[in-house]
Amino acid sequence: MRAFFADRVRLPDSWAGNVRIEVDGDGTIAAVQPGGAPDGAVRLSGPVVPGMANLHSHAFQRAMAGLAERGAVSGDSFWSWRRTMYDFVAKLTPEDVEAISAHLYVEMLKGGYTGVAEFHYLHNAPDGKPYADAAAMSRAVVAGARNAGIALTHLPVLYMTGGLDQRPLTSGQRRFQGTPAGMFELLQALEAEQGPELRLGLALHSLRAVPARPMREAVAEMARRDPAAPIHIHVAEQLKEVEECLSHLGARPVEFLLGEVEVDRRWCLVHATHMTDAEAVRVAESGAIAGLCPTTEANLGDGLFRWESFRRARGRFGVGSDSHVSLDAREELRLLHYGQRLISGRRAYDLPGRTQHLGARLWLDAAEGGAQALGRATGRIEAGCRADWLVLDADHPALMEREGDLLLDALIFVNAGGSPITHSFIGGRCVIDHGRHAREEEISRRYRQTLRRLLA
Repeated sequence: MRAFFADRVRLPDSWAGNVRIEVDGDGTIAAVQPGGAPDGAVRLSGPVVPGMANLHSHAFQRAMAGLAERGAVSGDSFWSWRRTMYDFVAKLTPEDVEAISAHLYVEMLKGGYTGVAEFHYLHNAPDGKPYADAAAMSRAVVAGARNAGIALTHLPVLYMTGGLDQRPLTSGQRRFQGTPAGMFELLQALEAEQGPELRLGLALHSLRAVPARPMREAVAEMARRDPAAPIHIHVAEQLKEVEECLSHLGARPVEFLLGEVEVDRRWCLVHATHMTDAEAVRVAESGAIAGLCPTTEANLGDGLFRWESFRRARGRFGVGSDSHVSLDAREELRLLHYGQRLISGRRAYDLPGRTQHLGARLWLDAAEGGAQALGRATGRIEAGCRADWLVLDADHPALMEREGDLLLDALIFVNAGGSPITHSFIGGRCVIDHGRHAREEEISRRYRQTLRRLLA
């Protein structure tokens, strides 16, 4: 049993002072004692808050961030960005993916994320044939996560068709192709590696990539193998997707999904940007998490999520960095709400909750929603949860002289240069210490070598 002591800790319902946190050998919080004694405990140097779960990541895309920013009189789009991505992905080896993942995950740890859901669809060799070890690319991601020390929920992606008309995959998509049987063989190959910081689940790429029947079969098989396993899907990200669903399926994407499978707390609907109010209410009532990626959605011109109707229905959400044009959890939440302010003309709409402080409510709700999407007991500093937390610098210009939930308001809505996050803990282990990772130089060197080859 290890013990930690902090002057201020944000517990689920309020801040508490002089808090002793005891963590068992497995990395789970055994006890939280406000007004406790510091005897024999590791002193935490500043206010402590729950770590954030990053619920949507395509790790390899970090290495191509910024490569598709080209202007045109006719405008660019998600679909032209995708062509750049296909060209880039054709070059990647498992060794590249491991190097990119490790560097990415160190960056995430510095940005406030203590866990990540990897929506992993890069399975095959460049010619589209499976590797001798069908899990080679997945193992590269797992190795990158372990090298960085972040908690990982790994989600192998089922990707079968090139569109809602079920046309074959293009040459740019052949590295993604798989079958339900293949995805479950891949998951089985990784089962022996599961532990406190590795969770397995399943992702369905999208309605255009997974027809209804295999989708239902895959969901049923996942439930048979692990009834609590997370299930993620891209849905209603683009208006073109909505138009094609109406044309080919006779229903909007979210409407069709809800009619085909039982969407419940296991599910994370990534983006879900283009919903009607009625769809937003149904998703909220299902208990599923809305997986919002504001910096990527802005970068790709996706649009703005239907926040007000979803939140009025008490919908749960989390945030992800997706294509990794930003790796700052604070920026995702700030941009999420600034977008809503711009379209509503109001500064601070949200549900009444555990606190009137909007920044605090966003951080705490996203941390808990992200934890649900990852299928991990995180997002709260309480007994039974993983010991995943962040330590803040109370002397940072953004946080000076703030107390209570004003700290979290300032954490999100004040950008004063540099990060006020000084330490990140995963399972009670300090993985970011005063803004540095123990293996940072080695990981950075390998990442640079990988980029040099890929961008030559």
